[in-house]
Amino acid sequence: MKTYPENFAKLIESLEKIPSIGRKSAMRLAYFLAFEDRFTALQVAHNIESCVQELRVCEECGGISNEYICEICADETRNNGELCIVANAREIFLIEESGEFLGKYFVLGSLEDLDLRQFEARIIRDGIREIIFALSPSLGSESIMLYLEDKLEHLKIRFTKIAQGIPTGVSLENVDQLSIVRALQSRIKI
Repeated sequence: MKTYPENFAKLIESLEKIPSIGRKSAMRLAYFLAFEDRFTALQVAHNIESCVQELRVCEECGGISNEYICEICADETRNNGELCIVANAREIFLIEESGEFLGKYFVLGSLEDLDLRQFEARIIRDGIREIIFALSPSLGSESIMLYLEDKLEHLKIRFTKIAQGIPTGVSLENVDQLSIVRALQSRIKI
């Protein structure tokens, strides 16, 4: 059996490590980048290098930024008293694309990593009156919402979650924009 040249095989292996890219897709992409459109390949390589070197995590919300504070957190017009809690930074972009939410965000990550005192201080400092949970429906998400509501109830803020319509077990990145818009518009009190 004949093997691929080593550098081509390494490119295929690298592409296979990307989520949702299987062996056949990795091979097609590798061939395209190496032989069919070298200019695009070089642009992709440059953009990956630029992102890896320049992007960072926003110190306020945990989103993606080129600066210490992202554009959303720095935008004073977004101080409307609403804080949307998401599971990861990618979901901020998904909600932003809907154009429906005009508040600020907080990337939860995990409860183990959450500094509750610092989070509470941000809620007070930013005048947050409503926390909107935009988490994929699951028992784990429900537990997180109940835990945070219990720990923050003394602040007398409203707790809501995006409406059902986001299928259980499906990540926000796999949901169409209309469903995200409707879920935000129809959020309910917890």
